[in-house]
Amino acid sequence: GDNKWTMTMMARDADTGMLKWGYQKTPHDEWDYAGVNVMMLSEQKDKAGKLRKLVTHPDRNGIVYTLDRTDGSLVSADKIDDTVNVWTHVDLKTGIPVRNPEYGTRMDHKATDVCPSAMGYHDQAHDSYDPERQLF
Repeated sequence: GDNKWTMTMMARDADTGMLKWGYQKTPHDEWDYAGVNVMMLSEQKDKAGKLRKLVTHPDRNGIVYTLDRTDGSLVSADKIDDTVNVWTHVDLKTGIPVRNPEYGTRMDHKATDVCPSAMGYHDQAHDSYDPERQLF
């Protein structure tokens, strides 16, 4: 199955410790991307001009995720660049990355030129956010 709670961004209520929300980036992570990268907090306007509290996470699976950090709703999920081929895209309604079967791991298929590799696309190096220019 999806191995729920693996490859997941989570938020807890600091006062109670109760889970506020969870978002799984790579259901059934067959590549072992183990998305442990930094999460950056920002406040930015969305396309409608509404100021939102966001969390942005460039993941080892080759996707940059931006979620509303108050409720965990997915704002955007885009490939880091065009070389990422294990996904065709992320379905913004379900939040699930759509797999490209050519680059999946199966007993009956030898995948080659998989990107990201098993090491992942973006490792544990830190990123930064400039609130004045609103750029990562």
